[in-house]
Formats: sequence, structure tokens, C-alpha cells
Amino acid sequence: MIQALPEGVRVRLLHSVYGDPRAAAELVTLLSDRQAAGLDPLPTEPASLAPQLLRALRAEIRSLPDDTRLLLLLAAADQYPVATHAFSRAVTAARLDTRPLERAEIAGVAHFGTGGVVFRDTWTRIAAYESGSPADRRDVHRLLARVLHGGGESPRRSWHRGAGALGPSARLVAELRGAADKARRTGQPALARTLLERAATLCPDPAERSRLVTRAAADAWQAGDGDRAHRLVADGTADDALSGLFALRSGNATEAFDALLGAAAHRARPGRRNDSPEAGGTSGDRGTSDEGVPLDPAAHLLARATEAAVYTGDLRRCREAARVAERLGVVSPGTLGGLAAAFEGRYEDARDLLQAAAGRCGPGGDPTLLVHAGIAALMLGDHTRAATATLRAAASARVRGATGVLAQAMEFRAYADFWTGRPQAGRAAATEALHQAYATGQDNGACHLQAALAMFAAITGDADDCRERAAAARSHALARGLGLPAALAQWALAFLDLTDGRFAGAAARLRALAGFGPGHGHRAIRHLATPHYVEAAVRTGDTRIARAAHADYHRWATAVRSPDDLALSARCRALLAPGEEAVEHYRTALALHARGTRDFERARTELLFGSALRRLRHRTEARDRLHSALEAFDHFGAPHCAARARAELRALGAPAAPTHSVDPAARLTAQQLLVARMVAEGATNREIAARLALSPRTIDHHLRGVFTRLGIRSRIELVRLIAGGEVP
Repeated sequence: MIQALPEGVRVRLLHSVYGDPRAAAELVTLLSDRQAAGLDPLPTEPASLAPQLLRALRAEIRSLPDDTRLLLLLAAADQYPVATHAFSRAVTAARLDTRPLERAEIAGVAHFGTGGVVFRDTWTRIAAYESGSPADRRDVHRLLARVLHGGGESPRRSWHRGAGALGPSARLVAELRGAADKARRTGQPALARTLLERAATLCPDPAERSRLVTRAAADAWQAGDGDRAHRLVADGTADDALSGLFALRSGNATEAFDALLGAAAHRARPGRRNDSPEAGGTSGDRGTSDEGVPLDPAAHLLARATEAAVYTGDLRRCREAARVAERLGVVSPGTLGGLAAAFEGRYEDARDLLQAAAGRCGPGGDPTLLVHAGIAALMLGDHTRAATATLRAAASARVRGATGVLAQAMEFRAYADFWTGRPQAGRAAATEALHQAYATGQDNGACHLQAALAMFAAITGDADDCRERAAAARSHALARGLGLPAALAQWALAFLDLTDGRFAGAAARLRALAGFGPGHGHRAIRHLATPHYVEAAVRTGDTRIARAAHADYHRWATAVRSPDDLALSARCRALLAPGEEAVEHYRTALALHARGTRDFERARTELLFGSALRRLRHRTEARDRLHSALEAFDHFGAPHCAARARAELRALGAPAAPTHSVDPAARLTAQQLLVARMVAEGATNREIAARLALSPRTIDHHLRGVFTRLGIRSRIELVRLIAGGEVP
């Protein structure tokens, strides 16, 4: 039944039940129709996730002797829901005998080792905790609090003190709130959320309780627990800022824009207290600017509103955000300001803002700002700096516990890997990022990743995967007003048409990319796709619009001075030029590619140049160019592009490298290679589908493609090939 759920729900469900198939099977039957469709958050409390499983496990625990159960309760309280690693100290302080744990080991419930008590699985540990009486739980929490004396243990000591409280206490609320602040500063948002939730249960003041819950929701989101964040604010206590952030990451982007813009204006009112949680930053209660200094909440919210406008592709909203910023005297952070300027065609302004943002990619920085630096570098065509910034963003996010930012860092790292000649690494990074985005409740980010993976599949010739992912991305994007991923998915389909020779279809799709209305198109994507549009338009003989598009693209390439963009502009000029005149433009393009990093587009330029040289009867140079392109396409795992190069070589009467001489791994697309490796590890089709967030039918299709391209008939032969090192 779980396979019938949407991908995002399936991933979140498995994540919420700690990957336990028993709990997953039970939870599926408990979901409402809206939860099963991904419209409402999933349950977050164990008793709501798998009540029957917990009931059975609690009965198993209660069948053990009292002294065994007490030790198991102490161990569970030390590990769940906050790990404090104080079991041995507590046993010593209370002079407890650990020999009764032998009964638990005999029963297969847990065993005692040098590192403490190890439970059979997560659900058994939860059952051991919940089987204790409220009084016994309070006692073990107080015991654990007494032995936590280390300098860095104060937040966890406060947690146990709060968990051992009998009732409301303003003093404990203040202590827990201070402990949460410390946990947040030390990169532990999940612990901060737990402390604030406990503080809310002990808080006698309803208004303060509401503020604590809202702050806990922000910390839950930061820690990557989207379902808990949504549930914490389900009673309507979230302010516009938090609601806008949730909508930006998993809801309707136009609604996100309206909420964030309204919240920004509200924060900027004279005399307004700015004590609500900031929306989406990673540096405390206030946001940070691209300079890494504290940012007024209104400015931070305006930045997020601009991000929402960019996602929608709505130029009117971008301009509205700019007008509000001007009225409030606020400057939007560099990356988002640069994207908005590029979106409006102010290329010199965009270049300056993006260059400033891309320069802030030093180690140890704020992960959100590092992601923005990576995006800015990608926009400028500096893929090396983009790879550095996004790698550092992912490392910083892990250190700070900012799980919500991790998927974004991996997403943009995938682009840098792919375009710089590491297609398999890029595909794997994007697939991992997709799983992370779904697990953290960032469905809009997952939509963008589906579109990116559709593009990767188009480039590597995996038509079925491209169409399936593009359809999934467009369906979600159109429902949520997300013009950016909708346009990217359309670009992927257009590129598939282009490489398969359906030039009229490719040109029509690419012309439509600037379609009006949120969620239906995106001017920026049309701009980035201009080189492909020019190629398709030339093939259909309709170059009037293509020439205008190229002129705009060249203006951008000239402004940012990116060798890759200038190379693609020269390639467009070659395609639009007659006869021999095109040759020098192609030579210029290849000279510029040599200074850039987009190896795949360099190979496509060589293919187009070789084809042009063949038609001009420059046979020797044509053969050299085509062989060079063929070698690159084989390296990229792009068999459809390689087939075009071979066809051109055959038309020349020149021999092409036979397929069997190519490295077996090069015959597979990146997705097929990933599936092949998982099969070799012993994974079933359903297990692979769950890990890659695809349907079992798609995995079966990929596996058939692997068998065909490698000339084998069974999984056993595949395992032998991989074990022998023929497929690395």
C-alpha cells in the first residue's frame, strides 16, 4: 500500500517511522485522505504513528521483572526523546544493580555493553519509555538531571528538570527557554524545539505559551521536521512570517509572497516589537544579510518575498517587492536582488549584485548565505566557485543541524557537478537531495529537483525517466504557482525533442517558456535555454524570434563575461550565419569553451561544428571534431548524442569507435548506473524505488535498459560485471 502513496508522502512516512516496515504498514492504514495525498501533515507522536505496534511492544516490556523494567526505563529516558548519555552515571549515583538487564537480553529486548544499553530497535526503546508510569518517568528524569554537570550539558539538564516537573512553573519555563536559546546557538535546533515544546506545556501564561509554540515550530522546520512544524502551528498561532515560509517551501508560492510581503511591512512599522521568530534564516532570532551581519526582520522577510516572486516567475510581484523595499528603505540581499535584476533585464546591476554575493563563500559561514553564493556563482557561469560554495554550505548545514538547508545545498551542488564533467556525481547528488527535500517537507524544493533530474535524464538520453519526472514536476508546479520548476521541466522535454530530431516540437516548447501567469512559464529559464532554442529554430527555418533572443542572451554574456556563456553566444551566431561564415564563429566558441567548465556543451558545440564542416566538405577537421565529441558523449553517458556523432561520422565515410570498445559504464545513463549498483548490492526493485523516490515500474524499465545496453540477461550477470570491475 505504501507504494501507492505520492513520492513525498512515502519518503516522509518512512522517515517518521524510522524506516520500520511494521510501523509503516500500520501508519498507511491510519492516514486520512488528505494526509495520503500530502495535503495535511503526518502524525508526529509515536502513539499516533503505530499504536498497535507500540501496544504489543509495551506488553512485551511489561512481562519483564520490575527491576529490569526500571533499568530499561532509565536507559530509554536517557536516549529518548533527547539523548543525554548519562545512563552509567545515573546507575552509579543511584547505586543500582545492572544484573537484571540480563533478563532483557535473554528476551531479545536490549543488551548492556560498555557504551550503555542498546535496544533492539527504535520502537522498542520508545515502548520501554512509554511503559513506565508517569511517576516513575519523573523520577528517572530527576535522577538524570542530577548527574548532568558538564559545561555543555546544561540544555539537557534543563530538559530532564522540565520532564520531571509535576505541573506549571514559570521558573522552569524561563530555564527551558534559555536552554533552547543555547541549543540554537550551538547548532542544535531539534533540541531547541524539544525544550520549547516542554516549556509550552509548563507555561501558565497563554500568550507566552503561544510564542513558545511558534518558536518551537520555527526550530522544528530548521531541523528538517516539516510535519511537526506544521502540526505545532495547526491551531492558528503561527504569524504571517512563519506561514509565509511554510508556503514558500511547501505551499502556494503566490500565497507565500503575499504573506511574506505583508509580514515585512508589518515588522517595519515604527515602534513594532520584532520578537517573533525570523522566517528561514539560520543565525538566531534575526536574519542575516549577505554580508553576514544582523539583518532587520523586515529586510529578511522582503528577501524571502523576492525569492517567492522569482519562483513564481511573476515579474509584477518582483516589481511590487522592489517598491515596498524602496518605501521601507530596505536593501534586499545580493543574490535575490541580483536574480530579480536579471529577471527584469537589468544585467549590469544583476552582475554587480551577483558578483558581490558569490564572493562570500568562505568556510564556516552561514549555510543559507553559502547556498546563495553558490546560486550567484552558477548564474555568473563560475561553476568552480559554485561547487566550493555549495560544498561548504552542506558542511555548515550539517554542523549547525540546519537540515532544512541541506537539500538546497545539495541541489545546487548537483548542477555544478553535472556541467563540469561529473554527470554521475551530479545525478547522485540531485537524487539524494530529492530524498532529503521530501523527508524535510520541502515539496516545492523537491519539485525543482524533479525538474532538474528530468533535465539530467534528457541530457543522458533516458526519455522515459525524463517524461515521468517532468510530468511530476509540472503537475506540482502548476498547482502551487511555481513557474521556475514548471519551465525547467518544459526545457527538459524540449531538449529531449531537440536531441531526438523533433526540432519543431523543441522550438515550440522553448518559445512557450516565457508564458504569462504564475506557474506556467519563466522568463529566466527561457533566457538560459536560448542556445537550444536557436538550434531548434535554425533547424525549422524560423529564425526571426531566435535572432532577437540571441541578441538578449549575448547582452547577458557580455555583461557577466562568462567564457561558457560567451562560447554559447558564439555558437548561436555560428548557427545563424550562412556557409563558411559560420566556421570562424565555431572556432571562437571552442576557444571560449577551452577557458570555461561546461564540458557537455563544449561537446555539443564540437558536434554542431563537425556537422557544419562535413556539409562544407572540410572532411579531415570534421572527422577530428566529431571523434572528439563522440568521446565526450561516451564519457557523459549520453548515448543519443553519441549516436548523432556516429551518424555524422558514417556520413563522412569515417569509422566510428565500435560500441563494444567503449567502457561498459559509459553505455549506461547516470540513472541506469545508479540502479545497476544498487542491484549489485542486493536491493530489490521496490527497495530501489523507495530509495530513489521513483515507481517500481520505472526501476523495472531502467533495469531492462541496463540489460540491453550491457548485452546481458540476468541480475547474476550484472553482479559479475560489477564485481569484476567492468562497471565501476
